[in-house]
Parts: sequence; C-alpha cells; structure tokens
Amino acid sequence: MRKYYLPKQQFAQVDTLEPHTWIKVVQPTSEDIDYLCDEIGVPDGFIGDTADSDERPRTEEEDGWRLTIIRIPIETPEGTTPYNTVPIGVISHLEKQLVVTICYHRTDLIPDFIKHNQRKGISVDTDIDFILRLIMSSAVWFLKYLKQISFLVLETEEALEKSIRNEDLLQMMRLQKCLVYFNTSIRGNESVIGRFKVSHYEQYDIDLAEDVAIELNQAYNMVNVYSDVMNGTMDAFGGIINNNINTIMRRMTSISMILMLPTLVASLYGMNVDLPLAEHPLAFVGIMVVCLIFSAIAFWLFKRIHWF
Repeated sequence: MRKYYLPKQQFAQVDTLEPHTWIKVVQPTSEDIDYLCDEIGVPDGFIGDTADSDERPRTEEEDGWRLTIIRIPIETPEGTTPYNTVPIGVISHLEKQLVVTICYHRTDLIPDFIKHNQRKGISVDTDIDFILRLIMSSAVWFLKYLKQISFLVLETEEALEKSIRNEDLLQMMRLQKCLVYFNTSIRGNESVIGRFKVSHYEQYDIDLAEDVAIELNQAYNMVNVYSDVMNGTMDAFGGIINNNINTIMRRMTSISMILMLPTLVASLYGMNVDLPLAEHPLAFVGIMVVCLIFSAIAFWLFKRIHWF
C-alpha cells in the first residue's frame, strides 16, 4: 500500500506523484514493487535490502539514488518477543526530488510521525532532514516501548516473588531479548547520523542532529539501565532457586536419616535369630520407644544446625 505526501508543505497528502513528493510504502505488494522499479526507477537491490529483516542501519549510494536504512521499534504481541525492531528503507533521489520509504511491517510509528509533523506545521526541505526527523521519531517510540517493558518487568517480578514459575522466567528472558534488539538498533541509528555528519555536512542541520542525538542517547541509557536491572534480577532469582533446591535437598536428606534409625532397629529385630528381649511381652513397645527416641534425637540435632 502506498500513499503520497509533500514534506515541504507540512506533509500534506496528495493523490498523485508531484515534485518533492514522499512516497510512503507499507507492506508492499508486487504491484507496489513493480511501480517503484519500473516507473520510479528505484534500484532492485535497494528494495531487496529493505526486505531483509536483519539488515543493519547504514547508508549507500547507487546511480544517483541514496539508500538509508534505519531500524524502528514495533510491538509484536504474537511473536517470540513482545517488542522487536525492523528496518525501514529511505530511498531518495535529489534530481527527481522525491523520497521513498519502504517498510515491510505495519507500525504505529509512521502514522504518528506524519500526524506530529502536520500538527506542528513542520516542513522538511532535504532528505537528510527527513531522515533525521524519522530517527528522532524512532527514538521517541523506543522510549515509549521501554516504559512499557519496565511495567512488564515489574509485573513479572511480582509474579516471581509469589511463585517462581518457568513461564515468568521465560517472560524475563523475552524482555531481555527486547532490550538487546533495542540496544543494537539505537547504536546503529546513531552510526547513520555520524555518517551523515561526515559525508553530507552541507545538508546537515546541526541543531536538529543534536536534538536527535540527545533523544537517542536517552533511549540508549534507559536500555542499559533496564538491562542492568534485569540482569541483577535474574541473578537474584537464580540464587533464590539454587538456595531453594539446597534447602529441599537438606530436608530430604534429614528426613531420610531420621527414618533410617528406626528402620535399622526394626531390621535388626526382624532377623530370624535369637535376640535380647525376644520373649519379653513388652518387647514391641520397648522397640518402638527406642525408635522414637532415636528419631527425636536426630530431629533435635538437625533442628539445632538449622537443617529444618
């Protein structure tokens, strides 16, 4: 699905291709790809690079076209992790005065990016500024999703405090994966900004770039803080699990030893030979009393060394 916008006119939406147009393509169909390649002239390789879900943030040029790939966060409630990052390709051509964005995943970031610029009345003159503003929007959404991850971490910790279940531990591991994805994506987007500063300094808006860098740095610091907290939490619960296992093993060993003493006495008097008190009428009662005494002494000793 593709739509047309005019970044120089506060991102006004139009129905046809005009000069200085932004062509937004989300979840492209074969018809959209044929349109971009045959009618617009976008290199096939650029579209293929954008389709790779593992593509890293970078920028390159070919035949007058510039491809810039950044990674943006998305929510994936049905995936293996609650949140993930996906590439979005920004393909621009200065002579044709157009910008094409391609994203193979539906995301709330792009509609929010458009509404924000329309609401603020922001006009974008160059593709570099367009990319910088898109990266800033991605940083805002990184921060938004990080807050949601923080709430999920707190809920999982409360569940683990009540009962350590495999489902809760797996949830913590999935959230850790989200933070790893966010970390690498944010660092990759920062590298794109640094590349623009070196190779396209004449089009580089220093003030805007500094604002973007501040937002990305804040998101990166939050990722590191949450990662450290989760690592400490996982280590703590790992220690609790090991301690619980040791406690259970001590108790099982103590119970086995307590039961072993009366079992030993019963085994001795169960032998088919002559034994002391074998003919005494109170022999059974005496043996039971001795067994109970031995068990009580063993229980007292284990209680004293805190094995119970």
